[in-house]
Amino acid sequence: MKNASTLERRLRSNLTGDVLFDAFSRGRYATDASFYQILPLGVVVPRTMDEALQALAIARDEGRIVTPRGGGTSQCGQTINDGIVVDFSKHLNRILSLDVESRTCVVEPGIVLDDLNRELRKHGLWFPVDVSTASRATIGGMAGNNSCGGRSLRYGTMRDNTLSMDAALADGTLLHFGEVPRDLAQVNSPQSGLALFRDMLDLGAREAAEISERFPKVQRRVGGYNLDALVPRNAPNNMAHLLVGSEGTLAFTTQIALKLWPLIRNKVLGVCHFGSFYEAMDAAQHLVKLRPIAVELVDRTMISLGREIAMFRPVIEATVHGDPDALLIVEFAEEDQPDNLHRLKQLSELMADLGFGWNHPQRKWGGVVDVVEPATQTAIADFRTSGLNVMMSMKQEGKPVSFVEDCAVPLPHLADYTERLNAIFAKHGTRGTMYAHASEGCLHVRPVLNLKLEKDVKAMRAIAEEAFEMVREYKGSHSGEHGDGLVRSEFHEAMFGSRIVADFREVKQRFDPDNVLNPGKIVDPPKMDDRSLFRYRPDYRVGELKTVLDWSDYPGAGGGFQGAVEMCNNNGACRKLEGGVMCPSYRATRNEKDVTRGRANTLRLAISGQLGPDALASDEMMETLKLCVSCKACRHECPTGVDMAKMKIEVLAARAARHGLSLRDRLVGYLPRYAGLASRFAPIANWRNHSPLLRALFEKLAGISAKRALPAFRRYVFATDVEAFGPADSREVVLFADTFNRYYEGENLTAALHVLVEGGYRVHLPKPADRGRALCCGRTFLSAGLVEQARSELNRLVATYAPFAARGVPIVGLEPSCLLTLRDELLSLRSDNDAKSVSAHALLFEEFLVREAEAGRLKLPLGAVPVKALVHGHCHQKSFGAFKPVEKILRLVPDLSVETIESSCCGMAGAFGYGADTYQASIEMAELSLLPAVRRADAATLIVADGTSCRHQIKDGTNRAALHVARVLAMSLDSARPQRSIPAEEGTDA
Repeated sequence: MKNASTLERRLRSNLTGDVLFDAFSRGRYATDASFYQILPLGVVVPRTMDEALQALAIARDEGRIVTPRGGGTSQCGQTINDGIVVDFSKHLNRILSLDVESRTCVVEPGIVLDDLNRELRKHGLWFPVDVSTASRATIGGMAGNNSCGGRSLRYGTMRDNTLSMDAALADGTLLHFGEVPRDLAQVNSPQSGLALFRDMLDLGAREAAEISERFPKVQRRVGGYNLDALVPRNAPNNMAHLLVGSEGTLAFTTQIALKLWPLIRNKVLGVCHFGSFYEAMDAAQHLVKLRPIAVELVDRTMISLGREIAMFRPVIEATVHGDPDALLIVEFAEEDQPDNLHRLKQLSELMADLGFGWNHPQRKWGGVVDVVEPATQTAIADFRTSGLNVMMSMKQEGKPVSFVEDCAVPLPHLADYTERLNAIFAKHGTRGTMYAHASEGCLHVRPVLNLKLEKDVKAMRAIAEEAFEMVREYKGSHSGEHGDGLVRSEFHEAMFGSRIVADFREVKQRFDPDNVLNPGKIVDPPKMDDRSLFRYRPDYRVGELKTVLDWSDYPGAGGGFQGAVEMCNNNGACRKLEGGVMCPSYRATRNEKDVTRGRANTLRLAISGQLGPDALASDEMMETLKLCVSCKACRHECPTGVDMAKMKIEVLAARAARHGLSLRDRLVGYLPRYAGLASRFAPIANWRNHSPLLRALFEKLAGISAKRALPAFRRYVFATDVEAFGPADSREVVLFADTFNRYYEGENLTAALHVLVEGGYRVHLPKPADRGRALCCGRTFLSAGLVEQARSELNRLVATYAPFAARGVPIVGLEPSCLLTLRDELLSLRSDNDAKSVSAHALLFEEFLVREAEAGRLKLPLGAVPVKALVHGHCHQKSFGAFKPVEKILRLVPDLSVETIESSCCGMAGAFGYGADTYQASIEMAELSLLPAVRRADAATLIVADGTSCRHQIKDGTNRAALHVARVLAMSLDSARPQRSIPAEEGTDA
């Protein structure tokens, strides 16, 4: 790195964007979604395109290579190299122009496909190269790879939808790449550009016959450079099509002009079931004759894994009949819905003609499930586009590996190709997963291998050679969608012949004579099985880790933390900016450091010693995790199940063990131990909120932001001498009085008690088994890394609640972060039957009420509340699938209009929002959607939020009071029958 010091200084002095040369940042950019890892010299995140070009010029001047990068989701190692990585995704993501009438737009290369389409949708348009990574794939990256998407049968590839590109050559020359005539006399371009174009057109003319002979005749051919764009028969020739698929090796793209299409208005799906995989593959060539816009494969493995993932289980149960070996999802999307329905009928008839029928004695098992309902179509699409991550969710050291990932063969050969491919896998002692684009003869095929083992690396090499030989036999393409990168470029000579490979080299030399731009891709690549380039190199080792939580569900030597960390496959689903919750800090900062993928990569590098000794407990690791709000969204929304909130507890525990606790950690962690005492002296305990001097002192000494008022203690808290309310012969329920509601907002517990008793339940409020202080879930201790203290609290809670759970009594709580600790972290700290029983019976207040209502047991005399309720969901509710009951129970209230705020984390996240160093990030998260939605609500609207933190953030950010659902239901009860059913002295005086 000494040699990099001059380069770093020059970049810092000339750029205002991020210049990252520290080991942790470089490590986060050392991988993409492939199995490779190359540590870059440094990373630049330019604020403007001029800065990006300056970075290129400085790096070139210093003799360094440059690799442009978008979302970093490449499957083949395209976006990693040992020079300077330039990240376009944070700032260079604008729509520069939009012409609705001509259906064209011009964009910067860092814009994400979903973000672009959200804007285009307002005008009835979309960009239809709908890759499965649309929530994080940038248009520049898609152009670099010549991406295709699931509907290329109708809309074509990225190349087919790219009109022109503006780009800089490695020497800084800016050129416009678009359509040019064979006679360049009228082309407005610098002389150097005209000379380049002339040389390329001459090459195309010279090699036209060889190109025609050697280039595969399949649409899904994205390997090598697109020399066929240069041949005379394609005149006028579009020079941009030479850049498409060039993987950043020829020029530095500055803007891209795109062809747009009208939005799909109507569609239907037919889910075709097959008893054997071969039958499905053989049927594909017949199904495309009905002119669908897509035919997507889902195999048995993907169905099985999907059933184990909570977010996908409902759609599989709704649409998959019996035990199919494969599904083909056929999509029709004509303008008129009757036309689509007619084609759906034709699909069933065709399947019958092909000999498939449900349990028909003379036919092969199979048939069609019609899907017309849009919500189910969306759920299927989400499952299908998550295919890669679903496959990677296998909790074992062997994972599906991408290298024969997207070979494409003509459809009539697809069945034989896949059958022979499975035989190759079996020959080498493995099996494969297959899914995706059956309509194009391009399947995402991945044999399951453990690339930490030399024998599996050798198997990968042998499988690649045999599979590619078979693809050539069928006159297919070994690159059908994901490009070449490090994994396939070395096979170009076998695919295209030595003459075409020499042409590729000539193109690269003419564009980039000094080999500055992303070398090693397409031309002069390394061996694909060079283990020195692997994420798991031969010397990759993780020492013994003493963990504080149970990680036995994960792969590794006996299972463990290492296996959990390595579940991240770098596919980047956590980089999405809308929908769901994951990852709220990234949505605010757009920094790779602050996304689940970046944190997981950092953890992997740390535990394997690649970031130096004691990296796990280092300041840099704490900086990496600082903005992780432990929302648990990744636990639910990451299809591979990366649980960063749980991993953060391990890091915090390691940090506490090595460096001790800060004052803020002590104040937060030990809150349940002193909250009762503080409430007795509430006026004194709350002085800090009213004194600017004390606020400033707390910020300096404890790191608690002076801009925040802390939750106010109350002299009177929720406490009762009676341990049970309601008739003795009623159905029983335990009400868990958590620390936050007990000491800060006792009216919520009073309301919940009122609702439960009115609902006909006997409500238990048991005293701790040791008759000591109030029960606690240990959540605050976990947030400070004090795992043993948390275990102690949970032991007390389990001892108290286990007798109730043993006889099937539900344990109901109000605060999501506390109650759901019993469903999550409790089982990572205790695995005994009592803990499991308490966990199994733990329900949020709304979950319990909805369950009782659906069983016909809830008899609440609810009265009218003729207003609107605007509801914000707590992150943990969403992570555990427990938010829908909030909406359902509120809709039982007569005349109450219920609307949900589409929001990610509120940003307060327990103590996070109170930190002086995290306050601003907290506000930025809240301002993404939550606070603006609350401000738009009229004064009569009820703001509803179950989370204590959420309510405080809403109050701080909008000066609006938010209510727990229990209080809304209590209002409804009081509306029907004003008198209270619980004596005031038995509830709260708050």
